[in-house]
Amino acid sequence: MRRLTASTLLIAVLLVAGCGAGPRDAASTTTPPATAPTPTGTAFNPTDVAWLQLTVAMIERLLPVLDLVSARTTDPAWRRTAAQIGATQRADLDRAHRLLAEAAAPTTNPHEGHDMPGMVTAQEMTALRSATGEPFHRLLAAHLRAYLAQSVRVAAAERQSGAQPTTVALATAVVRNGTADLTRLDELTPAAHPRRPTLGDQEVYVIPPGVS
Repeated sequence: MRRLTASTLLIAVLLVAGCGAGPRDAASTTTPPATAPTPTGTAFNPTDVAWLQLTVAMIERLLPVLDLVSARTTDPAWRRTAAQIGATQRADLDRAHRLLAEAAAPTTNPHEGHDMPGMVTAQEMTALRSATGEPFHRLLAAHLRAYLAQSVRVAAAERQSGAQPTTVALATAVVRNGTADLTRLDELTPAAHPRRPTLGDQEVYVIPPGVS
């Protein structure tokens, strides 16, 4: 599989171009498609369809990762977090499929075989399957964080550039739920992601007790 780049996804053309780009560590020689697929439903614009297709591809790649959790860890907090994220993702997947059907979009997956940012690769899945306990937690946290951050990023782009109201509403929910899930991950792995308190744009330096 190829590891691909999709750094800027503010419009449908760039969403689709993410599949045509080259590896992250090499210059791309592939010319991306000039336009995104155009649905027959007039309420959907190309950004809506491209985002829904990418959302389906990303969720379908994530679900096997979440399915590993019950067998790889006995930690109730991680099991609960994975179950919560999984329930949200499955609901989003169902809504995305229904919206694509409403848009009369192609049923094929245009991202098949592509390793987009936020997607777990086959090699990474092998590493997850062989890990248990804390090593599994570390790998899982990293992959979930990468997935959620990318999911929020592209959903924010859809919210800005999409047209179909129900699709934009789904993107809004993805941003909200993904941000909340990232906060849960930070609470589970505070040492991996320490946070410096901030007040607006000003950093707040906390003075330890006894230090004047």
